[in-house]
Amino acid sequence: MKSVRLLKITMNILVINGPNLNLLGERESDIYGYETLDELMYWLSNHDECKDVNFEFYQSNHEGKIIDKIHEKRKWFNAIIINPGALTHYSYAIRDCLLAVGVTSIEVHLSDIAKREAFRKKSVISDVCFRSLNGRGKISYLDAVKIIKNR
Repeated sequence: MKSVRLLKITMNILVINGPNLNLLGERESDIYGYETLDELMYWLSNHDECKDVNFEFYQSNHEGKIIDKIHEKRKWFNAIIINPGALTHYSYAIRDCLLAVGVTSIEVHLSDIAKREAFRKKSVISDVCFRSLNGRGKISYLDAVKIIKNR
């Protein structure tokens, strides 16, 4: 009888966080909670569901730097989880970037943007993403990983 060795496939996921997410834990805690971005990313990378995932986390307040990071890592990642912050509502450049790299992208938001101010209700990113998850706090990131792994 032959022995079969099962290989555990590791997935590479680039997690992008946009403007002002570096201030999590300090800003509007009633909306975004009390955890810092570093604490949230640490929680995600150490969650049991993510043990077979290699993450690279990146945060920038600058649209062009986000695009540069996606371009730089395009041959490394299998998927992108992106919380574009305020860029969600007007960054056609990030939209085009996600479309250009042609990889599974999932848009996440800590708050429910559909229940916020009128200008936040529209996402120019969501139509080029496989899914858009919002309103579940940090669980949105975990749900994105689960969706990517089961795809």
